[in-house]
Order: sequence, then C-alpha cells, then structure tokens
Amino acid sequence: MRQGSSFAFVGFRLVWDSIMVFRRLMNTPAGLLLDNSGLSGRKAARLGAALMLAGVLAACQADEFTAGPNKAQQPVSASIKRKMNDLNMSSTSPIMIRIFKEESALEVWKQTRTGKYQLLDEFEICKWSGKLGPKFKEGDRQAPEGFYEITPALMNPNSSYHLAFNLGYPNSYDRSHGRTGSHLMVHGACSSRGCYAMTDEQVQDIYALARDSFKGGQRSFQVQAFPFRMTPENMARHRDSEHMEFWKMLKTGYDHFEITQTPPQISVCEKKYVFDATTLVEGVPFRASAKCPDYQVSPSIATAVASKQRRDNEKYQQLAARFDARDERQKRWEERSNRLAEALGGGEDDTNPAVATAETAAPDVQPAAETATAAVPAEAAPAAQRRPGSAVETAFAPQDQSGGSSVGSFFKRWVPFGPKASEEGAGVGPIETEVVPDTKPN
Repeated sequence: MRQGSSFAFVGFRLVWDSIMVFRRLMNTPAGLLLDNSGLSGRKAARLGAALMLAGVLAACQADEFTAGPNKAQQPVSASIKRKMNDLNMSSTSPIMIRIFKEESALEVWKQTRTGKYQLLDEFEICKWSGKLGPKFKEGDRQAPEGFYEITPALMNPNSSYHLAFNLGYPNSYDRSHGRTGSHLMVHGACSSRGCYAMTDEQVQDIYALARDSFKGGQRSFQVQAFPFRMTPENMARHRDSEHMEFWKMLKTGYDHFEITQTPPQISVCEKKYVFDATTLVEGVPFRASAKCPDYQVSPSIATAVASKQRRDNEKYQQLAARFDARDERQKRWEERSNRLAEALGGGEDDTNPAVATAETAAPDVQPAAETATAAVPAEAAPAAQRRPGSAVETAFAPQDQSGGSSVGSFFKRWVPFGPKASEEGAGVGPIETEVVPDTKPN
C-alpha cells in the first residue's frame, strides 16, 4: 500500500512541476526565453513535449496503481455472499444470466448444491440502447436479443467502462441471417451504445460471480437476452410486432429453462434456434445454415414444455381477443368522433363558439380526461359507455327539454349513447359555460 502511495505522490509532483514549467514557458516572451536559457526554439519545444509526456505517463501510472487490474480481483459483496449461503450455493458454482429489456432487469441465476439453478439476484439495468427487437447491423445502436455463450476470453478486466464482458455477438444464429456488429458488452459506467450498461457497483458483483464460476470449472456461462418476460400477457400485448415470430422462437428457449431450471443446450440449424436437442447419429453436427439433422429432445422435457406452451397459448388467445375487442372499440369511437366533427363543421357558422368547441375537441380519442374537466361538473359522471365529457355534451347539453330542437335530434342520430338517452336529458346536470346561447325568436 505504501509503495502505491509513493508512486502516486511522485506522479502527482511530476505532473504539477510540468504544469508550472509550461506556465512559465507560455508567459515568457520567446526572445527572453531563448536569451536567458540558451535554448533554441526547437530544443525548447522538445523540452516541453518531454515534460508533457512525463506528466501523462505519471498520470497513467497513478491510475494504474489506484485501480488497475485489482478491480477485477475484488470479491463479491457481503450481501451476495449472504444470499449464496442462504440458497446453499458454492461461491464457484456455475451461473447463468437472463436479460429483459422492457423491464430493464438483469438476473443472475446460480447452481445450488442440488444441481438446479435458483435466482441469486436481480439487478436493474442502468441503460440499454435501441428498442425492443434484435440487432441487425453494425451501427444501428441496437442491443442484441438471443442466446450467447460467454467464455473467459470474452471477459475484459481492463475495460474503459470499469469492468465488462463481451456478449459474443454475432453468434452462429446472427451470422446465418447476415447480421453484423461487434463489441456488444455488458459493462459498467451506465453508458450504452448498443450494450447493456450497469452501474460500476453492479458490474463489480456480476463480473466477480462470472470469474469465480470459471475458477470452479465452468467453461462458459449462458446469457439469455429477451425483449421482455415471455409471459402470455406480454406476448399478447406485443402480438402485432414485426418481431413476433422471432420472439416465439426465443420463448421456446425461455420455456425450456422455466421447466428444467437448467440452462438449455443451444444449437442452430436451418437458421433457427434448437433447444436441448441431441442428434440421432453420433458425430453429426448442427450447422446454422444447413438442414437440421435428425435429432430428439428428452421426452420428459419435450412433454413438459409442450404442456406449458398449450396453457400459455390458451391464455394468449383469450388476452389477444380481449385486446382486439378493446382496440376495435377505440377505433369505432375515433371514427364516430371524426364523422361527427366533420358533419358539425360543414353545416355551422365557424364563428359560433359552441360549434368551435365541438370541432376542436371532437377528434380527441380520450375526451373524458380533458373535455370533462373543462366543461362538465365533476359530479355529472355518467356510465363509461357514454364517453362522458365529450365535445358534443359540452356544446349541446340541453338546458330545457320542452322544445325538441333539430340539433338535439341530429345529435341523437349520430351519437347513440344508450337506450335511455332521450328520457334522461337532465342526467348530465346543468352545463356551466361562458358562452351565452342566442335568444330564440318569439
């Protein structure tokens, strides 16, 4: 420790002395400098460059002694150690990582002494770049999705982003689809350009867990990068995505792990992922772009995965139908509002303030939040299917039902808000507005 401190002190003094010399050189006229020192201009420039280089080297040495390679050898935090003890995990047992973009979550799973994996800890991803979906090409600033194997050679203890490991993108699946990119990492410093960025404190623990698993004999650990947790609810929410077929394939791998609690064996053939597959002919390999060889999946795993997928699909269909119905209702409401706005705008004087209010607010697809606040009292909240606080209600709510106006009948014809709309005209309550209606002729 004393040696490191002395080096740091010497480096600091050298940098400081260099700065002082440069200040004197800069503040002294060139003629006086040459007369007093006996140095030519070229020699003075060389002296300055040498001092600058010495300062830079000293600064690098000081940084190396304060951080340097030691950061990659730090043990896991005390809280992680306690969790490993509680979960019956060896410090050097294998690990696996799952990443979920939408939830900004990175999970570290670790093998227990029973041989199964359990969730050790979940870290919040500080930043990830791009959007939901896979990476396609170099420079698209998109974080990858898929299954990646991390070997010791992909670990970077000297990263500019504290500590890092390379995801190994593109893998064989990515290459079979012509996808390009490089240096896609999980790293610290909370800054992302196509990577998954953590805080320095988080990546310190993640790196240490990976390092210790290699010490225990693990040859590589698996990273599963998903757009979101592959639940029926999330799949239904994103059912219209252009990436859905790709995500369904990822979900199969997700399901294998959910069933077995063991990282699945990943293979690629016919440009698709295959999980926990064993070729029927020994020695015949899987090739990413070639036809899949004859293979089989353990019957117990295949049966359990198929059963889970049937249950998930039933729930997915129910949720998708519900979401479709909701979207259809929203679409009909928007179309009705637009037709009404066009009809009212074509037959009334643009200077009429009541009609102007309707024309301005009618296209709003969620009128209940804004228009009702502006024109309808809070206590006048009708049923949901009536779309309370709409522009029509604001502009034409009847004060007196004794005279059936043509406007009222026109309104009913275009916006049928329930079977009792004509009988409950007073249900909306008095409408307070600064616009005074024109006096009807006697």
